[in-house]
Amino acid sequence: MISISNIITLIGAYLIGSVPTAVWIGQIFYKIDVREYGSGNAGATNTFRVLGPKAGIPVLAIDVFKGWASVALLVVVLEKFNFVLPGSIEYKNLQMGAGIACLIGHIFPIYAGFRGGKGVATLLGMMLAIHPRTAEICMGIFVISLLISGYVSLSSMIAGSSFPFILYYGFHNDYMIFNLFSMLIAVLVLVTHQKNIERLIRGDESRIRIFKKKKAEESEEFED
Repeated sequence: MISISNIITLIGAYLIGSVPTAVWIGQIFYKIDVREYGSGNAGATNTFRVLGPKAGIPVLAIDVFKGWASVALLVVVLEKFNFVLPGSIEYKNLQMGAGIACLIGHIFPIYAGFRGGKGVATLLGMMLAIHPRTAEICMGIFVISLLISGYVSLSSMIAGSSFPFILYYGFHNDYMIFNLFSMLIAVLVLVTHQKNIERLIRGDESRIRIFKKKKAEESEEFED
């Protein structure tokens, strides 16, 4: 059922998602637009690449928080004022709707010319609010994949693609709309990473060398 409170929730979630964290932090503290450098993406990964961890960590944290807040805080407010009943179908639908609206806001932010990020961090925050156990497993898959491959994009796609399988087979979720939504998310992650897929095929994708510094130091010590 469409109501004024539901419409306000969706608009509010979109506006929360539209906060262009990477763009604003880059412009305010570094006087640059991260979208003009690196991969051209206004997300945490490109911020790490262009500006370093001092900017990348806050961007990552805020983008995750946006996804969580759009689902948890806004719906809780509606619940407090008895606009929705906890556990009802309307409640679950509104959670997903708010999360999707936030995700759309991150990818197409109204505050930054509709040029945003891929939404992986925001999606993680949304998942943490809706189904935290599945989100935690996906985070684990991402970390393991990143340690093995060194590719953030590839790790994001593997973790995102595993989401519907973990939800359905791991937790036997019987809420059909949520299962369909999880499959949509898996497809969306692949679509938003199309350029990354092309670079991976060409061998041009940037890789994070997690152990590079340590090995370099060991090499210098050997030479001495």
